[in-house]
Amino acid sequence: MSLLEVKDLRTSFFTPAGEVKAVNGVSFFLDRGKVLGIVGESGSGKSVTAYSIMQILASTGKIVGGSIKLNGQELVGAGESVMKTVRGNKISIIFQDPMTSLNPTYTIGHQLMEAITLHTDRNKKQAYDRAVEMLELVNVNEPLKRMKQYPYELSGGMRQRVMIAMALACEPDILIADEPTTALDVTIQAQILELMQSLQKELGMAIIMITHDLGVVAQMCDEVIVMYAGSICEQGTADEIFYNPRHEYTKGLMRSIPTQNTAGKKLHPITGTPIDLLNMPKGCPFAPRCDAAMKVCIHHTAPFMVINDDHAAKCWMNVKNGIESGEIEPVYEAEKGGEE
Repeated sequence: MSLLEVKDLRTSFFTPAGEVKAVNGVSFFLDRGKVLGIVGESGSGKSVTAYSIMQILASTGKIVGGSIKLNGQELVGAGESVMKTVRGNKISIIFQDPMTSLNPTYTIGHQLMEAITLHTDRNKKQAYDRAVEMLELVNVNEPLKRMKQYPYELSGGMRQRVMIAMALACEPDILIADEPTTALDVTIQAQILELMQSLQKELGMAIIMITHDLGVVAQMCDEVIVMYAGSICEQGTADEIFYNPRHEYTKGLMRSIPTQNTAGKKLHPITGTPIDLLNMPKGCPFAPRCDAAMKVCIHHTAPFMVINDDHAAKCWMNVKNGIESGEIEPVYEAEKGGEE
């Protein structure tokens, strides 16, 4: 049994303009000790998927369908009392911006100790010792001094280390990292990622890494999910996704990455803008931006096609290539008139 199983998860935000289907039929599983990457543009549903698992959605958001099981326990509909025992203890999250995640009016030590006493049965003295221990674990220098400081007195990289310490203080089974290096410079990014890798191996926890940086995915992840417009368009092992992408959106993401060989050359960005979730197209949501779009893409959503045991994608090009290669038998429907 997998540590985490998400099946047909659907989360919507109900606004005056209508229902926004931010997550629409997402399914995946996560095993112990594995790192799962979720990639995609802003607005693709990555963070909302994580917040749905934690059930920390905004007041207008609601899980409208699907299942989230942690060690076989159903979390959807379980209630706030159950989720209070899950958050921090079993699943922790590192938010994108540590400055807005930490309370500026309380010291670092106070906030660390509050998280520890809330989720464990440690007393104040034990919580203090644990907080210092966690700061040492994430390589914060002079931890006793940092305990008395406020967030604004620390650098961005140091604040992010504090957030990681807070997330790991109760030894969760799963750590969700929501773009943990976005606000940091390149040098500090590398240090934070190296720290997370070493802690993951040391503690044996599973990680969900949410990012738009494919370089981070290549460095960190075992499995990868590519999301677009609230749905999964491709998923598989990191090697399969990087060396054998089978969805046109994934290919576009790969082409837009600057490399050593692109110096002095034009990049190839994905044209157009992300889809309006209030006005979803009838067929493939990526079709309006896809250079390879066919008539069938506009009118029908492609089925998930299994490429191999470690790879699946939802793109009509796979069906087309399969028919042309003879791997798939073409199916001709009798004409019924009406819609073409």
